This record gives sequence, structure tokens and C-alpha cells, in this order.
Amino acid sequence: MKHDRTITPATRICAVIGNPVAHSLSPALHNAAFQELGLDFIYVAFRVEDLKSALAGMRALENFRGMSVTIPHKIEAMNYLDEIAEADRSIGSINTIINEQGRLIGMGTDGPGALKALVDAGVSMDAKNVLMLGSGGAARAIAFTLALKTGLAKLAILDINVGMLHGLAADLKSGTTATIEFEALSDKSLAGAMEQADIIINCTPIGMHPKEGVSLVPVGLFRPGQAVFDVVYTPLETKLLADAKSRGLQAISGVEMFINQAVLQFREFTGVDAPVEVMRRVVMERLKS
Repeated sequence: MKHDRTITPATRICAVIGNPVAHSLSPALHNAAFQELGLDFIYVAFRVEDLKSALAGMRALENFRGMSVTIPHKIEAMNYLDEIAEADRSIGSINTIINEQGRLIGMGTDGPGALKALVDAGVSMDAKNVLMLGSGGAARAIAFTLALKTGLAKLAILDINVGMLHGLAADLKSGTTATIEFEALSDKSLAGAMEQADIIINCTPIGMHPKEGVSLVPVGLFRPGQAVFDVVYTPLETKLLADAKSRGLQAISGVEMFINQAVLQFREFTGVDAPVEVMRRVVMERLKS
């Protein structure tokens, strides 16, 4: 049911914070869902550099109900919260903050959202070699979820940020029983990893603005039977996915993970189930326009 939007002193606020954040589809997605269900909520986007002050502001504003946290704040945000679920604490990154009367509670929906995207696409992880590019917040969430919830054979991680890479690998080795390999990202290490990979997951921002039309993986490295998943969803088809399709490979857009994680967030923000098809339609209309 559609309702005219009226902002009142009782209207609850949700927001996405990040830097950059202008490209985010979260406001369109969540506002359409609030309107569909006639909920007295509004969702906005804030470009945030001073994360500590932003979260102090959230804590102080009674109507500020929820936050989606995106690049580059998913790891640092954990420093300023009152409560984090044990699973998310071991992951070491969060993408959702709920304000419960001034107590800030952090959780992650990226990992479950990504796994659902892969499962829905018919990709089996059992006994498969997974190659992950990147080791930041989204990578941490997805890596831990796959290591804990699937029967993958091996998870190989490559990144140019060696400190972050070593940290993630150490945490995965101490927090899961999965077989973990890691190496600094180079032409040589990428070529070697691609020879063994069954599933490739890009967890870097390469492919989105301002790096549209760029891919970390040269098209000649793809092998028949591989599946390729890109967490980037703007544009809808990144160069990585277009190259994978050109080789006849299964390509899974980050838009599926994005919708899945937003559905989970919506439930946390509002306490009611999200109108999934409304959210999907809005996202697809925006991405194709």
C-alpha cells in the first residue's frame, strides 16, 4: 500500500555512511520499501570522513534508528559500538548499526547476503577452490561466512595491501578450520591462483567509479567451468563479469548480494519483513537507467 510521505518529529531516520557515497542505491531501495509498507521511516546518504563523530551523533539523536556502513568504514566502525555479535566480532567488520535508545549495536549482513547470492545462482562451494581478490571489510565478511558455512576445499586470498591481507589470513586460520592460502597480488600470483580457482570473487572496488571499465583479471586467465562473482554492483555488469561472460563462464552480479544484505538490514531497522520484489525492482530500474 502506498502512502504520501510526511516527515514528522516521530519519523525514524536511517542512513548509509561511506566515502564516496553518492553512487549508493541504498536510499532509493529502502525508501521505496518504507513507502510500500507505510512505515514512518526515511533513509538518506551521508559522506562521512570523521567516523567517530558521526557515530556519536547517531547515538545522541533519538530518532536515528539504523545505519548501513560502506567503504571505507566497515572495520573502524567496530571501535565505537557498544555491542557486536560474537560471529561479527570474529569477522572483524560490520555493515549495519542499530541504535537502541543510545546503545549502538553492530552486525554484518554482507557475508550471508553474498552466500545467498551464490547459492541462488546454483554455485556449489563443496570441495571447490575459491579465489578472493581483496581483504577489506566485505572480503572479511564473505571469507568468514564461506569458511564457516560451506565445504570449500581451499580459500586463496590476494591483495596489494599486505598488512590487511596477513591480518585476514591470520584471523581466518585462528577462527576457522578452512584451508587458507594468501599472497601479495601480482601478475605472477594472480596467474598461479587463477589456474587452480573454481570460483573467483572480487571484493575490491576495482570496476566501480572511478575505475569503471577496469578489471584485475586479464581475460586470458579464465578457464572453462569457472564461476565469477563481483561484489561491485554499479555498474550492473563490470568489466570482470563482461570478460567472464565472453568466455562462457557463469557471472554473478554484486547486485544480488546488495539486495540480499539490504533485505536483512531492513528487518533489523524496522522489525518487519522487507518487500523484496519492490526493492529488487527499484535497484534494477536505477541500474538500467
